[in-house]
Amino acid sequence: MSRDLRVVVVTYAPGPTLDSFLSTLATATSRPYEVVVSDNGPPDDAVARAAAVATVLPTERNLGYGGGVNRGAAGFDGDWLVACNPDVRWRPGALDELLAATERWPEAGAFGPAIVTPQGELYPSARSFPSLSRGIGHALLGWWWPTNRFTQSYRRERSAPVEATAGWLSGSCMLLRRKAFDEVGGFDDAYFMYFEDLDLCRRMAEAGWASVYVPSAVVTHVGGAATRLAKPAMLRAHHRSAYRYLARQYAGPRWLPVRLLLAAGLAGRYLLARVLAPVREGARPTRPATVLKEDR
Repeated sequence: MSRDLRVVVVTYAPGPTLDSFLSTLATATSRPYEVVVSDNGPPDDAVARAAAVATVLPTERNLGYGGGVNRGAAGFDGDWLVACNPDVRWRPGALDELLAATERWPEAGAFGPAIVTPQGELYPSARSFPSLSRGIGHALLGWWWPTNRFTQSYRRERSAPVEATAGWLSGSCMLLRRKAFDEVGGFDDAYFMYFEDLDLCRRMAEAGWASVYVPSAVVTHVGGAATRLAKPAMLRAHHRSAYRYLARQYAGPRWLPVRLLLAAGLAGRYLLARVLAPVREGARPTRPATVLKEDR
């Protein structure tokens, strides 16, 4: 059967989270789909088990998240791609809800579900693009005062979650229109981890494609299943990616002083995050999942 829907899940020693991902995916849509596991290694029993229901693509080296999705999407000529982490659990019908939204938003290139944490919090997965003031305020205040106006504005936590356009969506689970994904060249491989989703949605927006938050589709995201294995490296990657993104937004000679200040500020935050867990973990979600109109 010809399939118009490919689910790409990027793994790095996923363990049983991959089993849960695949079993819940089976109830998330009634449409035919194919699964590609883009495995960044090391060897894992769950990845070996997945070969029974998915195409497993081992990578010669760890390509990071965006690079892994690009590898898994290569050669696909259908209309819809799903990019996911393996530590996502789908609610029944969630993927069908995302696909239904594509009919309502033909000008959109990315669609994101409501993401709930295992603790029952609604994760702020649909955000505004960070401006200098909003980004600096969030970075300085978010880790100890998550309800400050900069963080709440950035994370769009001032109103009830409704289906609407957003600046960018969490890459932990997103439905992508392949035409839009291909038009902007997919994820930027230069981002090993973090900010690749923000960068993708930014480039899509610049090309005329919207990103849409669809809270009627709900998934649970455990979070950090792979990054716990290499916390210091992931902390460095987070701050490097933050600088890479911001430096590209403020390119050119006249912005050099701003880039220098950003580099110094991010270096200081990195050093602080190495010793203070609240800084390392960032702003916590502030809304319970019960604010969703339909929590499936």
